Amino acid sequence: MMKVIAFAVRPDEQAAFEKYTNELGIDMTYVNESLGMENVAMTQGFETVSFLGNCDLSRPVLEILAANGVKFLASRSAGFNNVDMDAVRDLGLRFSNANYSPNCVSDFAVMLILMSIRNMKAIMKRTEINDYSLPGIQGREMHNLTFGVIGTGRIGCETAHSLAGFNGRIIGYDVYENESIKDVLEYVSLDTLFREADVITLHTPLFESTYHIINAENLAKTKPGVVIVNCARGELVDSDALIEYVENGHIGGVGLDVLEGELGIFHNNHRLSTLSNHQLAILERHKNVIVTPHCAFYTDQAVSDMVEVALRSLVSFVENGESSVEIK
Repeated sequence: MMKVIAFAVRPDEQAAFEKYTNELGIDMTYVNESLGMENVAMTQGFETVSFLGNCDLSRPVLEILAANGVKFLASRSAGFNNVDMDAVRDLGLRFSNANYSPNCVSDFAVMLILMSIRNMKAIMKRTEINDYSLPGIQGREMHNLTFGVIGTGRIGCETAHSLAGFNGRIIGYDVYENESIKDVLEYVSLDTLFREADVITLHTPLFESTYHIINAENLAKTKPGVVIVNCARGELVDSDALIEYVENGHIGGVGLDVLEGELGIFHNNHRLSTLSNHQLAILERHKNVIVTPHCAFYTDQAVSDMVEVALRSLVSFVENGESSVEIK
């Protein structure tokens, strides 16, 4: 029976783990804590390891994994910025990430867009103190807006299809144009998107080329009242530049499910502790900024998909020497 050790296992994943370990014949060892230097020794005797995006897969950890006999790694997260891919290649390890239904994130992005253009944070704050007045909460209608989609992979395309139902104009930017989406989206240059979009929603992976794609220089090109939504990766947005343009009144609304420096903050309870992320503290105090804790992915379907894809990938690595979701 194939042995797998899984790190950062959450209670909500347990049902999926039980289902697919039984189906695939896996002898599973569960570890609630995130993988890192403190517990990497637990991988001794395992060839296969699964983990989440909050785990430390830096070169020192990967070197110990390889020395312990680990050969195959499967992240249950889609993003893998926590993995030193150069070290993975140098050490001869095999790595895959998870994919899941794009609807979870696209639905969430559209929700944040709607909440932002209708000033929902301010409305909800007012009703908490029995203030039901109208001044200051007038919104905009979706059909009057131009939506700019940066990144037209699976999630970006699904978001564009969802936005198409509101009958607004949809423009997009991607290094690689997707023919399947051109019936609802017009590809434009990045500068054109910044100049013409009323709402900008980010769905691109984090690369050197996309790091801080939302920065002071690009925000200066945008329309007054622009709405920025990020359900992709926190580092796509320069938080300091975003704060500057919120506070000078140029940005009309912000919806962030991800944030620079979120590791160790999001997905944890900090009611009795002090947060060290100053940008988060500043952003949360603004009435037109909505911050959610990296939970756009968090649906019953997606959680099940993430566990299933990771475990099937490990089985495929061991039995066939390759996986359909391998990252090389």
